Amino acid sequence: MDIKIRTAEPLEVATPCLVVGIFEKEMASRKLEALSRLLGEEAGSLIDAGEFSGKARETLLLYLGGKASCRRALLVGLGKREEASPEKLRQGMGTAVALLKEKRIDSPAVDFASFCHDAATVRETAAALTEGLILADYRFFRYLTEKAEEFPVPLREAVFCVAGGISGKEVEAGVDLARKVCAGVVLARDLVNEPGNVKSPAYLADRARQVAEEAGLRCIVLEKAELLREGMGALLGVAQGSSREPCLIVVEYAGAGRREAPVVLIGKGVVFDSGGISLKPAENMDTMKMDMAGAAAVLGTLLAAAALRIPQRLVGIIPAVENLPSGTAIRPGDILTSLSGKTIEVLNTDAEGRLILADALAYAKRFQPACVIDLATLTGACVVSLGHQAAAILGSDQELIGKLIACGEKSGDRLWQLPLWDDYCELVKSDVADVKNSAGRAAGTITGAAFLKKFAPETPWAHIDIAGTAWEEKGRPCCPKGGTGFGVRLLIDFLRSLGG
Repeated sequence: MDIKIRTAEPLEVATPCLVVGIFEKEMASRKLEALSRLLGEEAGSLIDAGEFSGKARETLLLYLGGKASCRRALLVGLGKREEASPEKLRQGMGTAVALLKEKRIDSPAVDFASFCHDAATVRETAAALTEGLILADYRFFRYLTEKAEEFPVPLREAVFCVAGGISGKEVEAGVDLARKVCAGVVLARDLVNEPGNVKSPAYLADRARQVAEEAGLRCIVLEKAELLREGMGALLGVAQGSSREPCLIVVEYAGAGRREAPVVLIGKGVVFDSGGISLKPAENMDTMKMDMAGAAAVLGTLLAAAALRIPQRLVGIIPAVENLPSGTAIRPGDILTSLSGKTIEVLNTDAEGRLILADALAYAKRFQPACVIDLATLTGACVVSLGHQAAAILGSDQELIGKLIACGEKSGDRLWQLPLWDDYCELVKSDVADVKNSAGRAAGTITGAAFLKKFAPETPWAHIDIAGTAWEEKGRPCCPKGGTGFGVRLLIDFLRSLGG
């Protein structure tokens, strides 16, 4: 999609549809007055009838009948001005895009000033609207060979109409920022949406190499023989049921030089999770191609960070495996020896993500990190606790957790903290090994994090459970069905907040 910026009065721009943001209870705006003059009683009667009031994500499409350069005006509700935020703008624009695509309008104009409010700068407003446009327009059509014409048209271009003293350079800067961030989100979504027959650990490694080459990153891949030499028994244990061999992918971005302590990002990379011997139910197992969403978010973040030239050294670590049942698969009751030397009693082979993350966390220590953040679709219990509206965050450092929560509110990738008291860590102790990989159903998200804490470096560490946010079942503004790319915008906001 081509996003253009024009200095012009919005109603004077020739476009099939002008998108206008309206805050709730501000129906006396000059833009609405101008539309009412063009339409006569029609606009006022629709508004007076309660068909549109400016509530968040309300829409009203007005046909101007040749009375203005724009053929239609799409009013989009933004909610109360005092509750405005970049996320509300994204949602508003995402709602508009859905209607535009339904009407097969592929080149709208946007009345930029109508979306501006005091809670966001011009640059932030431009970035939020651009994210709304790009992320709402996303579709995964790679394997569609028939009936493509029945699907909503992609947007060809959008024009931001800037007037009233708004800085075009600031708008341009916001658009550029959002484009680079969205490229990372789109990469993450594409990776998650790839089917399991395509997406082997080797495929994930190849895509990481491609991203590294395109973005000027350093990538190394530890194959099975190297994993054996390293002693990554937990990762290898999960992988041994599949004929597709595991690997550990390491991608480095030297944004502040290779001597600076890096921020280490770890992403769970289970390319397909059947549950292993502890087999999952058949219903919805097809969505388990998304069990590498943490890995996808890490790759997407590294791509965006490099494009934005963020002045931080980053290391991305992705343990990539497939979890299948077979005659060679690990069994409940098996004991594995991890890279750290700690032994693990496997009570549930479907609690495999924490096993591969245990070795990845131990591996991260050699980089002497400033902090470590892992993202994983770790527990179904997280969906029970928080639904699909927020990811859970737990960890060892409250300052790090607080920063991430604040960045989640700003980016729209929202987080909610759960406790990680010592009482919970007691629950993962084993009678026959150093630790067990399952403490039962109670507090499942917390005990999963308690297990990981046993392997985390001494540096600040945060664990983000994205089980409920990595996949969208129904579709919503800015997020069509499928992989969401959750975590990329969160991590980029966090990295940018660190300065440099």
